[in-house]
Amino acid sequence: MKTRTDSKVILVTGASTGFGRDTAETLAHAGHRVFASMRGIDGKNSAHAEALRSLANAKALDLSVVELDVTDDVSVNHAIAHVLESAGRLDVLINNAGIASAGVSEAFTAGQFAALLDVNVVGLHRVARAALPALRAHRSGLLINVGSILGRVTFPFFSLYGASKFAVEALSDGYRYELSQAGVDVALVQPSAYPTPMYASAQQPQDLSRAEGYGAVAGIPGAMFAHFNSVFSAEDAPDPHDVAVAILALVDAPQGRRAHRTIAGSPFGADAINLSTAPVQAEIVKGLGLAHLDTTNT
Repeated sequence: MKTRTDSKVILVTGASTGFGRDTAETLAHAGHRVFASMRGIDGKNSAHAEALRSLANAKALDLSVVELDVTDDVSVNHAIAHVLESAGRLDVLINNAGIASAGVSEAFTAGQFAALLDVNVVGLHRVARAALPALRAHRSGLLINVGSILGRVTFPFFSLYGASKFAVEALSDGYRYELSQAGVDVALVQPSAYPTPMYASAQQPQDLSRAEGYGAVAGIPGAMFAHFNSVFSAEDAPDPHDVAVAILALVDAPQGRRAHRTIAGSPFGADAINLSTAPVQAEIVKGLGLAHLDTTNT
């Protein structure tokens, strides 16, 4: 196991597969103490949990598995309490848990949309609320939210998912300002499209009759998925490890000097929006007389 004097205690949500799993492993290999959380560690995700435990034992990594369902207050609070009891502190929270959706927007029921928001938006807020008192108490720490380029640009048929990620953009900025004087950094990672299990498990519309009313347009989401799958299976397919690398760089960066937004993969114009929006947002905060909130108090 790699040892380091600046090892941080890190909690990663949604660590059963995809970005979360790779991030948890990458941070542990880098010498940090990592708590990889997921729901159903004794049920639906038991195989993933056991795989992480086996890896930790084989590689002597400081990597533990924690039960955490971002949609359940009790589960979230128990998970945070477990981390604090085990490690004595929490330095970094990585809000990665999320679900995708793709299809004709009207064909998703209100219940489906509410479930999506409960994971991607309310779940992020739920975990942050549970964890941030520990970070603020030490007047140091880092909150990383995993958003998407679809929080900046819109793909047709991904609008519900995009709406949740637009919300993550606002939450991240709001938390960044509000936590700055407590010495806590907030950073947003904006991944592009990558070959992860998220696409295979993406939420599909339940009201098929609504989709049928769109005629040929209703067939576009399937064609888009076919295109993405062909890109993902190509020799030069995008590497999902980009996201873990970006997160590790943020974790290891000096307090108060971390990038507010980091794009991983093809930006599809999100980089231009980030660049053009930053000075506008800075002027807004300045105009409110709150420019000091734009800098972390280290």
